[in-house]
Amino acid sequence: MKKLNLGCGNDIRTGWTNLDRVKLPGVDVVHDLNITPLPFPDECFNFILCKDILEHVDLIPLLRELHRILLPGGALSVQVPHFTSKNAYSDPTHVNYFTAQTFKYFSEGHSRSYYFDFSFSAIDVHICFENRLGYVYNRILERLVNSSDKSRNYYEGSPLRVFPATNLKIVLTKASKGAIEKS
Repeated sequence: MKKLNLGCGNDIRTGWTNLDRVKLPGVDVVHDLNITPLPFPDECFNFILCKDILEHVDLIPLLRELHRILLPGGALSVQVPHFTSKNAYSDPTHVNYFTAQTFKYFSEGHSRSYYFDFSFSAIDVHICFENRLGYVYNRILERLVNSSDKSRNYYEGSPLRVFPATNLKIVLTKASKGAIEKS
């Protein structure tokens, strides 16, 4: 399994291709993610990790590139700050803000999928809340909020936002070869 750790910083992973825009110890590929194309051939990775990266870049061109280099059936794992998190706005380098619905636009069959020339066949979204001692209500709220798309939408549009989320964890799956050929 070939894996890419995008925007790795100091999180160097053994057995992965570690990419960052700064030549840190352990970085295999130095590349600015706002410059496309990425220096990889089509369909070369089974798994791509984007942890706390997509809030810093021009989102659509980079997602298009990640779709291009992802093998059919491969997964793109994303972690970004949720728009209710103070961390979403405190970092002056953040240029994107995310809701549970943001990545749905990149899914097959979305009502606005005509915006893009690529799409993912499956998207799994999870809203995360701070999990510290004394924050028991967050564990309960996290379970309730993530019980369905409808409950995530309700949370994001309701006064429940006074209990801010921390992150979104999303897994986007590229359609397998068989599914692509059938369409």
